[in-house]
Amino acid sequence: MTVAALAHAGEAVAGGLVSGFLHPIAGWDHVIAMVAVGLWGAFLGRPAVWVLPVVFPLVMAVGGALGVVGVPLPGVEIGIAASAIVLGAMVAFAARPPLWVAAVIVGAFAVFHGHAHGTKLPSAASPGACGLGFVIATGLLNATGIAISLVTRWAPGRQVARAAARSRARPRWRCCWWVMSR
Repeated sequence: MTVAALAHAGEAVAGGLVSGFLHPIAGWDHVIAMVAVGLWGAFLGRPAVWVLPVVFPLVMAVGGALGVVGVPLPGVEIGIAASAIVLGAMVAFAARPPLWVAAVIVGAFAVFHGHAHGTKLPSAASPGACGLGFVIATGLLNATGIAISLVTRWAPGRQVARAAARSRARPRWRCCWWVMSR
């Protein structure tokens, strides 16, 4: 199994703010999904450029709270892998759903990311700081997607961004398929 599919299996969060901040940045599944949220919002324009990057960390925090209190959520790892695939595809294929549909898609995947983080928080040395680190890193990854989108104002930049999204989504699909077939 690839590292991305094992990003949360059996690991414990060691500390506080720095540990929480580094966790989303260390897993490609998180990086791809969270950068894609910013890119997709930027591609959709206003108000999606700020709505989607706000929805993700807010709903992720709700998912985290569910994980902290022990509410079971089946298929967390599959949901996280699927988020990289689906959100990457939204960018790659320039999907333009209504804003509310885009927000629901982003929010649904944010629950999985948050739950995965939330189940680790009780074992952290400083759960509140660790959770804050998760949220800050998520916001910065969303902002990175928005920043990358600045090059998409030109046709060659759009093509490069979409090609990159396609190339990153493909390995996640193979990983997700492997996990689902077991």
